[in-house]
Amino acid sequence: LPISKNNLINLCKEGASFFENNAELYIRPSIFCENGFLIPDAKSSKLVITVFRAPMPSLNGFKAMLSSYRRPHPLMAPTLAKASCLYANTSLALSEAKSNGFDNVVMRDGEENVVEFGSANLFIVKSNRVITPEWNKTFLNGITKQRVISLLKNEGIDVIETKVSTNDLLVADEVFSTGNFGKVLPVRKIDKVEYEIGSVCNRAIQLYQKYASTYKD
Repeated sequence: LPISKNNLINLCKEGASFFENNAELYIRPSIFCENGFLIPDAKSSKLVITVFRAPMPSLNGFKAMLSSYRRPHPLMAPTLAKASCLYANTSLALSEAKSNGFDNVVMRDGEENVVEFGSANLFIVKSNRVITPEWNKTFLNGITKQRVISLLKNEGIDVIETKVSTNDLLVADEVFSTGNFGKVLPVRKIDKVEYEIGSVCNRAIQLYQKYASTYKD
């Protein structure tokens, strides 16, 4: 990073200070290179921080469809980073969803494993077993995802990280997402399959909200 961790935190706080207290904001730090054509010059790295209003999504749940697009293999794209070049894949998939009346998409990899939603990580619950796709480097292993896994485990709720098939998803009892924007959100429908907002999802929401409300930097 072209800046220290503490300076980055202070800049984010300064940006948030331009808004009223308790404003619902999204803070997006981005790093870019000023120099270099096909090969960016890392020594010319610069930082820009964007702070904008982003009201929290409804906890009533969202609808998603199975996308016709696939996440790229790690040998095809820089999938270990939240790189801007990967957003085109997400944008195409989300546009497909919006045009079909859905809020989000379920993304799969090249081997047809379910890996995540278009803009969040994915969890399913089946017969009281909490399952999330194992990290195979085709998607980001989200900070919020890891936090929710930790919070659930501290409650005695084990989380299994393994391969998830399309059928596993469609026969699940509960489905929910985790991410930087919505934190923990229930899923009400995928394609034609409807889901109830279950006890595990509700508990994950409660645990994360408690964690966030008591967090001190």
